[in-house]
Amino acid sequence: MNAEEQILTTVLDRWKSAVDAHDPERVAVNFTEDAIFQGLHPYTVGPKGVAEYYDSQPLGMVAEYEIQETRRLAENLVLGYLHVDFTFTDRDTVSVQLSLVVEGEKIRHYQVSRL
Repeated sequence: MNAEEQILTTVLDRWKSAVDAHDPERVAVNFTEDAIFQGLHPYTVGPKGVAEYYDSQPLGMVAEYEIQETRRLAENLVLGYLHVDFTFTDRDTVSVQLSLVVEGEKIRHYQVSRL
């Protein structure tokens, strides 16, 4: 695992743990105060919007991710491109591609798309 993958894995494992536990506030602390967040709903900025988004997700949703590409953008910035499967207890899996930028140990930009 290269240094960029290690940085992403550290942040994404915390994010995944909080998503899987349906703990929206704990998900939100993984984002910067001015993070741009684009899930499958209209975008929001900052941890409050992230918490509201994940609070609206159903209990039992879990995330499985696979890092596909990484780039070091600057000393403290890492870009990641991932495949993520969100599984549910009562509906089909939602598969997305996720692009994110991590600054230090927090997510500054998060955007998913269905392909």
